[in-house]
Amino acid sequence: MSTTTPKQQGYFFPAEFAKHDATWLSWPHKEASWPGKIEAIYPVYAEFIKRVAEGEKVNINVLSEAMKQKALGYLQQAGADLGSVQFFMHPTNDAWCRDHGPAFLINPKAAQKKIIVDWGYNAWGGKYPPFDLDDNIPTLIAQHYGVPVVYPGIVMEGGSVEFNGRGTLLTTRACLLNENRNPHLTQEQIETYLRNYYGVDHILWLGDGIVGDDTDGHIDDLTRFVNADTVVTVVEEDKSDENYTLLQENLHELHRLRLEDGKQLNVVELPMPGAVVYDDMRLPASYANFYISNKYVVVPTFRDKNDDRALDILQKCFPDRKVIGLDSVDIIWGLGSFHCLSQQEPSV
Repeated sequence: MSTTTPKQQGYFFPAEFAKHDATWLSWPHKEASWPGKIEAIYPVYAEFIKRVAEGEKVNINVLSEAMKQKALGYLQQAGADLGSVQFFMHPTNDAWCRDHGPAFLINPKAAQKKIIVDWGYNAWGGKYPPFDLDDNIPTLIAQHYGVPVVYPGIVMEGGSVEFNGRGTLLTTRACLLNENRNPHLTQEQIETYLRNYYGVDHILWLGDGIVGDDTDGHIDDLTRFVNADTVVTVVEEDKSDENYTLLQENLHELHRLRLEDGKQLNVVELPMPGAVVYDDMRLPASYANFYISNKYVVVPTFRDKNDDRALDILQKCFPDRKVIGLDSVDIIWGLGSFHCLSQQEPSV
C-alpha cells in the first residue's frame, strides 16, 4: 500500500445493511467466555449460521480439523447449507469476530476494489489475555485473499463503531476515549484515525453504554443504523432500572445530533428486555445487538415480554428483510450476542 490513507484513496467502510459477499465468524471454543455453559450455545449458534448462509457465504475461523468436524456436526444438525460455509484454519483466542475480525473497506472505482484494515486489538483494554491470535486474524484473511492490508497502529473494535454508509460514523466516548484503549490520543486525534481508516467524514459521539457491558460501552448494544438516516436506539421504561437514566441521556443526544448532510436523525425507540441475571451478574442483554445479513435481520431474544415487541419494531425498520429472533439467553452469558460474534464482508 502507498503511504496515503485509505480515505485519500477513495476507500470506505459500507453500512451493514449494504450487500455482503460473506459473513466472518470465529468458532467459539474458549470455556472461560461461557463458564459452565459453552456446550449450550452451539445449537443456537449453528441456527444463526444456517440463517445467514441462506443469503450469503459464511466463513468460519477454526483452530484445527477436529474443531471443523465438531462445527460441521452442529451445522448438519441445524440443517445448514454446507455448500455456503467455508472453514479457515486461522487459530483464535476467542469468538468475538466483530472486534477482532477484518474491517473490509471498498472502492468500486479502484483496480483493487477491497482492502483490509487491521486495527490493533487488546481484548477490550487488556481484560481477557491472551489475545495475540485474535489480533492477527485480519492479516491472515488478507494473506489468504491476497488483499492489501493497512495497519493504523491504534486499538479499535468493530463493535464500537456504527456506519450509515454515507460518511457518518457513530460511536461512544465511554469506549473510544477509555484510557485502556489509546491513552496517548485525544478525541480529535482519534477522529482523524476514524476518518482516514474508515473513510468517513462525520463523527457522532454518544455517552455511556449499557450496564453489564464489559466492552466499556460498545455502540452495538445501544444504537444502530437501519438505513442512511434512521437509527434504532434502546430505551429502558422502568425508571428504577440502572439503565434508565443513561439511555434517556443517549436518546436526548440522538435527537440533538445531525447527520453529514445537516439533517436530523430519524430515531426509533426499541425497548430493553428485563434484566437478565446469571450467577448474580447482570448481563448486557439488548435487542440492539442484531445482525443484518443479506436475507435476515437476526435479533437476540431473551424469553422476555418485550421480545415480540422488539421484533415487530425492527420488522418495520427492515421492509426488505425478514426479522427473526433467536434465543440468546445462553449466548449472552458470554457478554455478547449475534452482532458481537460476526463481521460482514461487503460486496463491491
